Amino acid sequence: MMEGMPERDDAKLVLLRHGETDWSRTRRHTGRTDVPLTETGERQAAAAGSLIAGLDLLDPLVLTSPRQRATRTAELAGLGGAVPDDDLVEWDYGDYEGLTSRQIRESAPGWTIWTGAVPGGETAEQVRARADRVLAAAATALPDRDVVLVGHGHFSRALIARWAEFALVEGRRFTMTTGAVSVLGFEHGNRTIHAHNLVPTSGGFR
Repeated sequence: MMEGMPERDDAKLVLLRHGETDWSRTRRHTGRTDVPLTETGERQAAAAGSLIAGLDLLDPLVLTSPRQRATRTAELAGLGGAVPDDDLVEWDYGDYEGLTSRQIRESAPGWTIWTGAVPGGETAEQVRARADRVLAAAATALPDRDVVLVGHGHFSRALIARWAEFALVEGRRFTMTTGAVSVLGFEHGNRTIHAHNLVPTSGGFR
């Protein structure tokens, strides 16, 4: 896990999940498959940009998954200069790519990504190691600037769990919808979650 703490107690680590895709809308596990945003997803990305702009970030370093649904989200959110980072890709679902949880449970009753095996894909330990690498990289920037990570649902939840010093399995506690924003940071030097799963609506945020 990340060691030490930044010199700024107001440092912000912002997570942005990509906007809606046809696969996310139908709840299909989307890891390696490089699907585009839907029109709704593009609107979600632009709306998230307005939310992030209101956070008054300090010279943000923006890192993004290289998948087009993430890079396009960063672009529409107005996050210029985003740097692709292979460690921000989604969980590799292996043989379960493109399947829904209901379909997977036909052969693996009670399966979840957090507690079950992923044949042909990543183990939870591999995902944990990636999440820890991303957070360690963010830690090197946080003393001087804020950080925005644009990525995916399950991996963003893994990042939140690890930031909070929980076991990876506790990512199951942090549902994250498409186009949602979470804000991580510090209070008295301790890592904390300032806001989670913020989604702009016509009446504000939910």
